[in-house]
Amino acid sequence: MIKLSHVSKIYDGEYALQDINLEIRDGETLAVIGGSGSGKSTLLQLLVGLIRPDAGEIYISGQEISHISEKEMDKVRLNMGMVFQYSALFDSMTVGENVAFGLREHRNLPEAEIQRIVREKLALVGLPGVEEKLPGELSGGMKKRVSLARAIAIEPEIIFYDEPSSGLDPLTTAKIDELIVDMQKKLGVTSVVVTHDMASACRIADRIAMVYEGELIAVDTVERFQQIQDERVQAFFRTLHLQKDKKEELQA
Repeated sequence: MIKLSHVSKIYDGEYALQDINLEIRDGETLAVIGGSGSGKSTLLQLLVGLIRPDAGEIYISGQEISHISEKEMDKVRLNMGMVFQYSALFDSMTVGENVAFGLREHRNLPEAEIQRIVREKLALVGLPGVEEKLPGELSGGMKKRVSLARAIAIEPEIIFYDEPSSGLDPLTTAKIDELIVDMQKKLGVTSVVVTHDMASACRIADRIAMVYEGELIAVDTVERFQQIQDERVQAFFRTLHLQKDKKEELQA
């Protein structure tokens, strides 16, 4: 389980996050939503240990990570996978080399076993046989899939997704959403998805958490979240309905 207890982060005297209390259950998918500058990206950076809180404590699988050394944090990260906003693939490496990167860095495995895992994970994300391609030969959606294959290659307990729908068209976004759900079902991982896309959040999440101006203002199941009367939450759902109306208009 992931737990944040009274977590705050301050930049230049201003709260980026203030008094955040949140528990993320083992095996669930939590979508963290919010507008630009809301604090959701800061929350993700705290969870993966890129920054440390100015107050409060963060627990990953029972271990408090806010005050540990960077060397100890590296050990915690061995159980984490990360899918970056723009995939963050190494352009000079083949797809296979990208997927194998974490295995070669952190797992003492024979090369034949590494290659087997690479093939297996690429097939799992729907990209069999692309090991020798370069990232420049791939579409945006394919790059996201390779990034996910790299994340799951080390068999993490937790996967963090940073804006997985960013830069993708609606059809590709829906396919990536299906893949996130599929990975959770097949692998049983805990997934934390940071997104501004309400439609995507509703498709993939067991629960939704909303961050607004540095505060966690709502956490609930998708069904119950839609019933929250807070105007700040409802404004996000209005954007969802506008997206649906626009899609229907374009299809008409």
